[in-house]
Amino acid sequence: MLRFSLLDQSVRFADIPASAALAASLETAQLADRLGYHRLWLSEHHASRFLCGSAPEILIAAIGAQTKAIRLGSGGVMLPHYSAYKVAEQFAVLSNLYPGRIDLGVGRAPGGEMRVAAALSAPHPPSFREFPQQVAELVGYIDGSLTDPRLSPEPEGDVPVWILGTSPDSAMLAGQLGLPYALALFINPHADTSLTDLYRRNFRPSAQLAEPYVMLATTAFACDDPEKAELLRKNYFLNIARLLGGGQQPALSPEESRDMGFTEREAMIVGAQARIAAFGTAAVVRDKVLALADVFEADEVMISCNAYHQADRLRAIELFAQSFAMAEAG
Repeated sequence: MLRFSLLDQSVRFADIPASAALAASLETAQLADRLGYHRLWLSEHHASRFLCGSAPEILIAAIGAQTKAIRLGSGGVMLPHYSAYKVAEQFAVLSNLYPGRIDLGVGRAPGGEMRVAAALSAPHPPSFREFPQQVAELVGYIDGSLTDPRLSPEPEGDVPVWILGTSPDSAMLAGQLGLPYALALFINPHADTSLTDLYRRNFRPSAQLAEPYVMLATTAFACDDPEKAELLRKNYFLNIARLLGGGQQPALSPEESRDMGFTEREAMIVGAQARIAAFGTAAVVRDKVLALADVFEADEVMISCNAYHQADRLRAIELFAQSFAMAEAG
C-alpha cells in the first residue's frame, strides 16, 4: 500500500521571526500526526534567509514531545559535516525518547554554500569523498555491528538509516548498502526512473531491509478551488526562483505576486519544477501524485508544501490527507 509523508523545511517566506517559523513546524507536525501521515521529516539548511531548520535533530526532539504516532526523522542530516559516531549518538538518544518513531535520513549535499560547509566542518574540511564510508560506519553504530567505540546509549528498537539523493551515486550507494532510498524530485526535477532503476538493480538485502524501498519526494499543494491553486502555484514558483537565484530578494506574498510575471531567467529556473509539482484541487493533486508514484514505482510519497502563509500550508496538507482517506486508513 502506498504511504504518504510530509517534509517540513521551517520556511519563513513571510516576514516573521525564526521563532514563529519553528512554531509553525510544530503546528504542522501536530496536524500531520492527527491526519494520519506516516512520517514527518525535518530538513537541514544553513545560512538561509528563507529556511531556518538548521538543526533537524533538535526539532525532532521538540516535535516528538508534542506528537503521538507519526514517525519523525531527518530529511536529512548532511553527514560530510559531522562525525558518524556523533550523529549515531544523537539519533540513539532520540530513539530512546520516542521508541519506534525515529528515522535517520542522511545526504551528501553541503546544505548551503561551500563557505558555510567549511564553517560547519572547521577546523577540518568537509568529507564529501568519504561519504560512503561514513554511511557504512553510521549503519554499523546504529545496528550494533560496530562496537568500538561503544555507542551510548544503545538505540531503542529499529532506527532505519535512509539515503537521500538526486544522483546516480546516491542511488547506487543506497542499493549496495541495502538501505531505503529517498529521491528528492523537488531538488532535481530532471531526475527520471533511471535513478530508481539503478537503485533496484544494485540492491543487496541487508539486516535493515530485505527488498528495495523507494520514497519519492515532491511538491504538492491541494487547494479548495482552482483559482486559489493557480495563485499559490504562481507565488510558490516566483519565490523558488528567488531562492534558487541566490536568495537576496525578499519573498513575495500571494497577494503581491498576483499580477506579476516571470522574467526569462525565472521561467528557466522553475520550468522543470513545474513538471513534477502538483497544484490544484484535491482531486487534481491526488491524480498527479499517483501518476508520479506509478511512473517511479514508489512505495511512499513525501510531499512538501512551502506556502507563504501557514494557513495555506495547513489547508493543503489537510486536503491531501482527506483525498487519500489517511485517517480512515490508519
